[in-house]
Amino acid sequence: MDAEIELKLFFPPNYQETLIKILDAFPGAEAHAEVQLANGYFDTPELQLRCWDMGLRVRRRDAHREQTIKTSGKVVGGIHSRPEYNVTITQNVPDLSLFPAKIWPEGADVAATQAGLACLFHTDFTRRAWHIKVEGADSACGAGASLVEVALDLGKITAKGRQQAICELEFELLSGDTSALLTLANLVAKRVPVRLGKASKAQRGYQLAASQSVAKGNSQVPQPLDFIALSPELSQTQTLQALVETGLERWQLLEAQLAADNDPCEAVALWTRLRACIRFLRLSLAQFDLLDSMLASGFTRIEAELAFIDQGKTLVGLLGKDANLFAKHPRAQILSDALVQALDGLKLPQRLSGLWALPEYGQLQLALVQQLLRLEASQVPPRAANLKDFADFCQQASWSRLQQAMPVQAKLASQDYLQLANTLDECLLVGLAYGGLYPQALRDEFRAPWQDLAVGIHVLGCYLLLAELSTAAGLDMESWLYDKHQSLLFAMEHSRRSALQNVPYWC
Repeated sequence: MDAEIELKLFFPPNYQETLIKILDAFPGAEAHAEVQLANGYFDTPELQLRCWDMGLRVRRRDAHREQTIKTSGKVVGGIHSRPEYNVTITQNVPDLSLFPAKIWPEGADVAATQAGLACLFHTDFTRRAWHIKVEGADSACGAGASLVEVALDLGKITAKGRQQAICELEFELLSGDTSALLTLANLVAKRVPVRLGKASKAQRGYQLAASQSVAKGNSQVPQPLDFIALSPELSQTQTLQALVETGLERWQLLEAQLAADNDPCEAVALWTRLRACIRFLRLSLAQFDLLDSMLASGFTRIEAELAFIDQGKTLVGLLGKDANLFAKHPRAQILSDALVQALDGLKLPQRLSGLWALPEYGQLQLALVQQLLRLEASQVPPRAANLKDFADFCQQASWSRLQQAMPVQAKLASQDYLQLANTLDECLLVGLAYGGLYPQALRDEFRAPWQDLAVGIHVLGCYLLLAELSTAAGLDMESWLYDKHQSLLFAMEHSRRSALQNVPYWC
């Protein structure tokens, strides 16, 4: 048995030659000859191996054939670790009896599984590989020389007549410390835009074979996040690990969903959830005083690239659930046409590739993985006696920020609310991190008016956009919109003042 520990990065296809030059130029890099690898992945029609969290393939390289089974492992950030068993064979169909009996779950009918095996999909690609020695990768995680195999894979996954491209870079630890993977990956990320590759070739093959799109109905990604299941017994280091792992995991899932075809409504919802994950990660690091200047700069750069989301939410709302705000107006169709044109102008289908082209995107993801590795090796200085006290502190700090931003005696105008939208959003995200530690009824009762206020801010934005579009179209809607706008603002002011006087659930 071998324990495979690897980090996978995706990159734009047009950077292939640049990557080859970078890897060839690494000091002491030992380049290997290019090889063609043909892989067939096997399972039963009921996906029995998948249910056991196993992956089975037969790999052909020239005349050599090898069957491999990978059993359940773990993922820390973007680093995959899975035990695997390899056996040389002479045929194209795997023989399960050649693997050790100990790998199978208790009560598994291996003979029946063998009888039902069929090839579900293929991954065929060209691999260029380098062996690279990394000296003293990361003093926080260990020292000494490590050996890493870097593989550049280009090809395709095929299943039932469908295809998906393979364009990825794998860093596999052959010996030494896991941090060596990050050392090399960071050197690459400084010169080539990359992103973490969560889905393995096998995972993508299963999805393709089942005609499943990760963009449709993925229940693994709550909307937009969800309360984190934290145990009160966790140390503060373990808490930060859980928060960062959760945020990074959901970031990658949402990214994969956005990469599939989505209509504008779905796309904007996914973008909103993605931004929430990124903000959640930034806030979590800041609470533990780990948001250094490099991380802060990366978060700022990426959030600036996501500034289109608020307008997208407004446009999608007015074309959907908020269409009643203007549907009865006699010139409603003119406004609807203008909204469609404005939504098209956001160029949503191109946004993801534009984000991936930012060097800061992959660099930030790798920095978060590196932070997780460091947390495995050392403890963060405790900021409170226990997790509950720390959660109380974080939520009180968030609450004080909100009170200062919108004091109860102040009279807020529409623009004030719109400028405070991000502050309110961040305070609600802090509640998601630690809210699971408190009684649900008290927590939900306290959060409800603030969530309603966030909805009110969204509707205010809708009214302001309608005013802009109606003016541009030469429609006289000023008086009509003013009445609706003022009515909403009055209700929001009443709700805000009432909510500011509620007793926090952590007190």
